[in-house]
Amino acid sequence: LQWSSPPEAIECFKSEEIWFPPPQFYELCRLCNFSSLHELHKFSSDRALEGCERWMPVMLTASDGYIQLLPGDELYPEDPDYTGEKKIIMSTDKRVEDLMKEGSIFHRIVIKTINNLAVYVNIQAKYKHMNPLMINSDCSDFNSRL
Repeated sequence: LQWSSPPEAIECFKSEEIWFPPPQFYELCRLCNFSSLHELHKFSSDRALEGCERWMPVMLTASDGYIQLLPGDELYPEDPDYTGEKKIIMSTDKRVEDLMKEGSIFHRIVIKTINNLAVYVNIQAKYKHMNPLMINSDCSDFNSRL
């Protein structure tokens, strides 16, 4: 066990030293918005009473990967299957790249392989929350110093 900043943890993920499930990768991308622990603490204190939203990712299977759709994404279902009882399977013969080109409102995690994830968000976060930085696990484009 070792302490790592969010960018360091993402680098370890990219090099396959460690693995994170997509929701944890999403949260690490969110933490990359903050340049210090003090800045993160101030943000969390300032928005503590704003509220929160509970949601469930919905998996869309494409021909060459997966997309975890999140609330606000244009492909997110109106009535998601939160319990798995409906056994709804969302799939398409389209490639992930084509789905990305066709879309315009994103709140999703694109999964090409177990260690190749990308977060795409262009919606306004609710409750004064912070959107994750849009990070692709196969390139470095973040600047957090946490």
